[in-house]
Formats: sequence, structure tokens, C-alpha cells
Amino acid sequence: MRIKDILINGNEGGLDHTSLSPLQKITLRFVVIGLIFYGVAAVEGMLMRGQEIKPLPFIDDSHFFAIMTAHPIVGIFGSTYLIVFGAFLFLVPYLMKKPIFSVKLANFTWIIMTIGTVLVWLSGFIYHYAPLYTVYWPLPVDFNQFSVAGATMFVVGLAFIMIGTLAFIVNIYGTVFYTPKGQKKQPIKPLLMSAFGIDGFLNIVNKIRGKEPYVKEPPLSLPIVAIFRGTVDTFLDALVILGAGLLILFYIGNHVFQWGLHYHSVDALLYKNVFWWGLDLIADGLVLIYVAGTWYLLAMLITGRNLFMQNIARAALLLELIVSWAVWSHHLLSDQPQPEIMKLASGEMITAFELITQGLAFFITLTTLWLARPLKMSNELKFLLGGLLGFALAVPAGIIQADMGMNRLLHNTQWVAGAHFHVAILVGLTMTLYSAIYIMLPILTNNSVKLFSQKLANWHFWLHLIGGIGMGAFMGMAGIDGMLRRHVYTEGEFLGYMVLAGICGAMLLLAWIIFMFNIIATIGIKGLIGIFLPSKLEKEVIVPETATAAKG
Repeated sequence: MRIKDILINGNEGGLDHTSLSPLQKITLRFVVIGLIFYGVAAVEGMLMRGQEIKPLPFIDDSHFFAIMTAHPIVGIFGSTYLIVFGAFLFLVPYLMKKPIFSVKLANFTWIIMTIGTVLVWLSGFIYHYAPLYTVYWPLPVDFNQFSVAGATMFVVGLAFIMIGTLAFIVNIYGTVFYTPKGQKKQPIKPLLMSAFGIDGFLNIVNKIRGKEPYVKEPPLSLPIVAIFRGTVDTFLDALVILGAGLLILFYIGNHVFQWGLHYHSVDALLYKNVFWWGLDLIADGLVLIYVAGTWYLLAMLITGRNLFMQNIARAALLLELIVSWAVWSHHLLSDQPQPEIMKLASGEMITAFELITQGLAFFITLTTLWLARPLKMSNELKFLLGGLLGFALAVPAGIIQADMGMNRLLHNTQWVAGAHFHVAILVGLTMTLYSAIYIMLPILTNNSVKLFSQKLANWHFWLHLIGGIGMGAFMGMAGIDGMLRRHVYTEGEFLGYMVLAGICGAMLLLAWIIFMFNIIATIGIKGLIGIFLPSKLEKEVIVPETATAAKG
């Protein structure tokens, strides 16, 4: 009975949703929906793990590849994008101490992205539309094996997600540059120079030359700079994916209305280059730049001190932005028609710079933590360290593939899926996001809730860390032994590895269940429902004054 009461009302009364500002509620909506989609992606992952162990009677090949198509879209766009966007839509106004540009636009963003993700998922569930998330040409318009209805639903869903992404970007840029009533107007030039990290670069130059700093107090804090910088890549990515969607939509019309165009009218290699230029910006814009900024913010909040080597960090974010535009060809190293010079320059040499930029972010974050010791091993610190470890494993695994010789051996195997991007996303990115959720929970709830169980939080940490690294490692080992990705094995060829990967995947799913139970028991189902009810406070309020006073 006690557990039932706690789940309904929350721990020690749970969340008082009536005290939350519109922005607090919107942010929590993003996070709640994002966590639900993470659970969907985790279940999908376990279905695929189970299929590779012993084919399931209710999943045939067409359904398996439909799951494989929807899985990364639900996990990346439905879960990660929503959590990241929600956090940043709160943090930019919170750190800049001014209202968000548009509350309505923020609400529109999570709603349309949720609808878009559901449509993509339904296109696979109902119609088994399975061009895979890469939508390599001409697979998306192969209507001999895929239905027009499924393709249309998939493209419309992707378009909704990208429209929501563009709405998020407008809101971020609007918040950074607009001047609220009653505040002194800031010149655009210093804001732009700070947003792109140019002031940090000039500070380094002036220090080398023995001159005074170009600017002692940059107008934008370092986390804001990282958010702005990553949003540039996110904007370009959204345009490319929208463009691909419009192309697919055009060929749907071509098929339905018999316009007579052949898919050979589109050069497949050129399409692949443009598409990967945009899609890789997710990894470099959202993951590397956004994550670096989140590490910096978490390190400052956990330690209560300024970031170590701030000017270097600002300059490194500018370098990462430039590098991110020129590394896409590491995805095409195994494509024989791809020009060798592009493989060498973009695929190998420029990609190697990501070891430097991400290594600097890693070093700066750890040094900031080290200089502030002793530190309490809080949930946010544990998950931050877990996220750092995830990228310490996944980034070098990716660089290993960015070699023309090694790429021939590894690129189309489970090594890429396991040791590289599953470890990067599940351990590096997701644990960083969990750290952010733990540290932002008191701010978003006005310090009105108390975590239900620290023991459950510990179980969540260890199950997620061991499960994420273990699953990636065993999938990677299978890849080294020759297990192809995007392939179903029915004769138990890699059974040992797949059983171990499945056990670790089950640990990840269990970790999510434990976390969700702990959070729901903390805020209560009533509080959870209240998050989606309108706020009674003015939209200009970021955090209510009563909560600020209580915190002080």
C-alpha cells in the first residue's frame, strides 16, 4: 500500500506542479517524453538482440529491418534530441537571466517532434518501411518492396522532427540575441564574437603577444557558447535531412502520378556525400560540441568554480565547429567510387583532429574536477564520470575505423555498431544526460522533491555503465570475428557473443526501468500529470522567486 501511495503522490508529498513556471513545465515535458522514447528504443534494441540469439516467431526479416530503421530515429531524435533541447531551452534563459524568446514555440517544438517520432515508428510497425536510418539512394524509393503509404508516413514524420528542430534553433537564437523590456540592449557584434568563440581565440593571441586580454568578461558564458556552436551544426543537419525528405517525397509523387522519372536521375554517390555531410553533423554538432558544453556546465555546477583553461575551451569549440564540417568522408572510406583524396583528407586526416578537440574537452573537465577535490560522489558526478569514460572508449574506437585499411575490415561489422556508436550514445551521451537530469531536478522542481531511493540510483548507475560498455564490447568482438551489421544470423554463428550482448542489453533496459520507477516515486503520478497542465505563473518567470530565496 505504501508503494502505491508513493507512486501516486510521490515521496514526501511529491512534486507541487502548481508552483512551477511555464518554462520549468515545458522543460520537464521534453524530458519526460524523451525518457519514454528512450524506453521504446531500449525495448527495440532488446528485440534485435533476441532475434540475433534465436529468431523470434513474431518477427520476420521485413519487421526486423523496420525495427532497425526506427530504432536510431526513436533513440536519437525522439529521445536524445528532446532531452537535450528541453535542457537547453531552460539553461539559455536561466544562465542569461532573461525570459525565453517564445514559450509557445517551445511547446510547439516538443509536440511536433513527438508526433513526428511516432509517425516514423508507425511507418515501420504498420507498413514495415525499412530503408534504414541512412536512407541510402535508391532504397527509400524502391516501391517494389516498400509501400507508398509507409514511405509517406516516414517522410512526414522526419519532416515534423526537422521542423521542430528548426523551431528549437529559432528559439535559442532569439533568446541569445533579443533584449527583454527593461534591460540594456547589448551590441550584436560582441555577442556574435562570443557565441563563435572568437573572443576566446583573441584572448589567447593577446596573451602570447604579452597584451591585455581582448575581453576580460565575455558576454556569453562557456556553456552558452557550446549550445550556440552545436546549434549551427544542428541547423545544417536539419536542412540536409529535410532536403532528403523532399527528394523522397518528390519520387513518391513520381511513382503515384507516373511522371516517368527514373531513380537513376539522382547520382547515388553524390546523394550519399551530401546526406552524410548533414547526418554526421549530428555526431559532431549534437554529440561532441553539445556534450563538451554540458561537461563544462556540469563541472562548474558540481565544483562551484570557474572552468580550467576557459579561453582554450572556447577556442577548441570553434575548432571543433570547423572540423565538424569536413570529416563526413570517414563514413565513405569503403565506397570504391569515392575519390581517394577525399578519403585521405576528410576521412582520415581531418577526422583525427576530433581526438584533439574532444581530448581537450576531456582534459579540461577532469582538471576542473581535480582542482576542486575533495568532492562528494553525488549522482551527477558519478554519471558525469561515466559519460567521460564512455567517450574515452568510443571516440578512439571511431578513430580506428577512420583509417582506409582498418575501415575495410571493420566498417560494415558489428564493431561500428557496438564499440563505436552504441558506447558513444548509450554510455557517453546518455550518462552525461542523466548527470544533467540529476543536477537540474532540484532547479526544475523548486527544490520541492526528495529522491525516493539512493540505492535505486546506485543500481541505475552500475547497471547502465556495465550494461552499456559490455554490450558494446561483445558486439565489437563479434564484429572483429566477422559479424556483419544490418544482417540477420539464424544459425547461431555468433551465439556466444550475442548471448553476452543480450544480457548486457537487458541490464540497460533494467537500469531504465529502475530509474523511471525512482523518478515517478519521487515526483508522483499526480505531479507527473501536473507537468502537462498549464502553469499559473507568468511566462516571463524562469524560476519562481520563492524557490530562489529557498535555495539561497
